[in-house]
Formats: sequence, structure tokens, C-alpha cells
Amino acid sequence: MTLFTRSSGKESEARRLGADHVVLSTDNQQMAAVAGHFDLIIDTVPTRHDVNPYTATLKLNGTLVLVGMIGNIEPVPHTGPLIMGRKSIAGSLIGGIAETQEMLDFCAEKGITCDIEMIDMQYINEAYERMLNSDVKYRFVIDIASLKQSA
Repeated sequence: MTLFTRSSGKESEARRLGADHVVLSTDNQQMAAVAGHFDLIIDTVPTRHDVNPYTATLKLNGTLVLVGMIGNIEPVPHTGPLIMGRKSIAGSLIGGIAETQEMLDFCAEKGITCDIEMIDMQYINEAYERMLNSDVKYRFVIDIASLKQSA
């Protein structure tokens, strides 16, 4: 598994979480070194960003799947590399209950976990402000027990 990041400071944490390789996407040499390398890229970036550098890293018949961003892709993807390389840009939502359970079963089987920040429901507004300020390292998870405290 390879992580693309814009920040070199994430490498040790990415490796701790299971990344085999880390590519600094702002480093042209590192991006050139992985050109035509990947069958599949799952793009979780929730804001507008240039997908062209990432499509260049796809193999013939490779696919870039957007799961984080809703909206227009800007700048517009270059169609030449897509057509000549039979590359695809696709999108996906999280799926329904059956798909979510299948994903959780797969993660359990493969030992895939994630780090979270557990918060009480009463902290939801502060958590939202932190998210807006990009002050979140991991996903927030609301402690259901805290719902009983606020009732």
C-alpha cells in the first residue's frame, strides 16, 4: 500500500499504520518515479484538488476512485492520458449496510485498523470547529454512552 501525501511529516505515522511506501505528491521526482505504477488509487481528499498528477501514476486500465470529494473536478482532467492509457476516474459512496459489513469483515480478517479520537456527544460543536480548522489527526467517533448523559 502506498500513501500519497503533501506533507513529509506524515511518513512515520503512515508507515506505523501500515503503508509500505509514502510518496510526497509535491515532489516531482517522487511522482515521476511512480508514473504508470498503480492499478487502483482510492482518493479520499474531501476538497477540490488536481487529479491529473495521480492519473499519471495509474497503469494501463488503472482507475482513480474518488470517495471524498463531491463537486466539480478542477482543474479538468487531461483526457489524452486517460484515453491513451485506458484509465478511468470513478466515484463511490460508502455503500449500504451489507457493503459496510463486508468491508468491516475484510478489515477484521486482514488486521486493518484505524486510529480514532473518541469524543462525547457534548463536544460535537468543538469537534466540528476543529474539523473546519484542519485540527483533526484522526476520525472523530462519538461515544454512544455520552448520549445517555445528555438525555
